[in-house]
Amino acid sequence: MRAGERRTTLADVAAEAGVSVALVSIVMRDAPGASAATRQRVLEVARRLDYQPDSRARLLRSGESRLIGVVFGVQHPFQHDVLTGLYDAADKQGYELALSAVTPRRDERTAIGSLLQDRCAALILLGPQIPVAELAALSDRMPVVAMMRGVRHRAVDVVRTDDVRGLRLAVDHLVTLGHTRIAHVDGGRMIASAERRQGYQEAMRRHGLDEHLRVVVGGSGEEDGVRAARELLDDPPTAVTVFNDLSAAGMLDVLPRLGLSVPGDISVVGYDDTSFSRLAHIDLTTVAQDIDTMTTLAVARAVERIAGAGITNREVVIPPRLVIRGTTAAPRG
Repeated sequence: MRAGERRTTLADVAAEAGVSVALVSIVMRDAPGASAATRQRVLEVARRLDYQPDSRARLLRSGESRLIGVVFGVQHPFQHDVLTGLYDAADKQGYELALSAVTPRRDERTAIGSLLQDRCAALILLGPQIPVAELAALSDRMPVVAMMRGVRHRAVDVVRTDDVRGLRLAVDHLVTLGHTRIAHVDGGRMIASAERRQGYQEAMRRHGLDEHLRVVVGGSGEEDGVRAARELLDDPPTAVTVFNDLSAAGMLDVLPRLGLSVPGDISVVGYDDTSFSRLAHIDLTTVAQDIDTMTTLAVARAVERIAGAGITNREVVIPPRLVIRGTTAAPRG
């Protein structure tokens, strides 16, 4: 259907096929009550008119909602990758997704409110920023699953990565290569920033590198990586771990223009294994979150809650893994 065209309805198909709307409905639902010849004629007309059944409207009419609402941020490429996994997981469970985006001019509360109007059966929130008290209040209305954020409240289900362990993997890799002067660019106020910073600090201390601890305030965007790279230029480390892949990409872009080669002068490790990090011209060493496992568990938990299942373990923590690519190497000399 082209933009601006009216959506084909059951009534349109019925008029073209010369039958009642009720009979078209029977055919489209594959229910008994129509002859083989009538069924074939209705289906041929439906194909010719490009009729697309409105499954969401059908569910609402039946009083059954098989919709799971998802709130995500348009500025976070990793969350776009997570959406792909959620669609696959929901389809296997017989559910559909209703998406609501957080944008620079549309806050999280507005995005959640939009899904409440859609009568979703449960909500999955990607990296929610709202206070725990609001998440708990929301869970009184419907099942709520928070992804990529630890929430200490018995009413909210959580599926997240072990971010502390993720940064330990990154530091261990760099130390194995021979690095000692390793800095960390954190995520500022972003969700999981504290856990990743903790993992970096614990790993550095475990390797006896306390004197080289260096945390630079960063953020989640490319511009944050650029700003951090300029700050590191005063006394460049030989390696740096970065809050996420997008910020790391900003560093990869600006470091050569500041006179530092990657990985010759400085090794860079990102976090998330976002799809763009695998591109040949980026080739970023990164800590990968297990999207397939996380999304499968998040949807399964939402469906279990919809069914009224009693679950005692509300938080599921998934181990990450390190993906070694071309932005890390042994330090020169």
